[in-house]
Amino acid sequence: MTDRPDLAALIGSRICHDLVSPIGAIGNGVELMAMERGGASPELDLIADSVSSANAKLRFFRLAFGASAGQRVARAEVQATLHDALPAARLTVSWTSDPDLARGDVKLLLLMLLCLETAMPWGGRIAVLQGPTRWTVQAQAPRLKIDPGLWGSLQAPEPGLEVTPALVHFPLLAEELRRSGRRFSAELGDTAIRLDL
Repeated sequence: MTDRPDLAALIGSRICHDLVSPIGAIGNGVELMAMERGGASPELDLIADSVSSANAKLRFFRLAFGASAGQRVARAEVQATLHDALPAARLTVSWTSDPDLARGDVKLLLLMLLCLETAMPWGGRIAVLQGPTRWTVQAQAPRLKIDPGLWGSLQAPEPGLEVTPALVHFPLLAEELRRSGRRFSAELGDTAIRLDL
């Protein structure tokens, strides 16, 4: 545990907070334009779909990358966020838990889901299960793409490990695990992954 502020989380929260209003305003403007024209058009539909996708990603990023200390979040909000933000055509996620959740747990779990999404580029199924004292996340896919260095870094620091922006969730999860002091384990197979928290 550390008393240092989590600057990455604070930046994530700030970005999400500052973008919610302008993206919402774009959505409202699209609705007004559709009303003035007497209905939608292919162009307005495209803009509306993009605004909806951006809002869904912002809600996901706020929970996964934002500040979480001492806050709570409803299971229904998490499930709705997952439904809207993850590519349903490739991934199906089931979430079984109490109705009221510690936001710190949700943050860790969403970062874990991003790591699993990276390992499942061809799709698959993920189940998030809350037990009496620990969480279990099970993933199954016809085939997986495992980077041993990235996955190994979650349990032990990997000096010199290069990470691209598309894979930033791995070091963020590793840092969040160290910050929280939570026990974490990963079992990686050919077609299945089990993560315990």
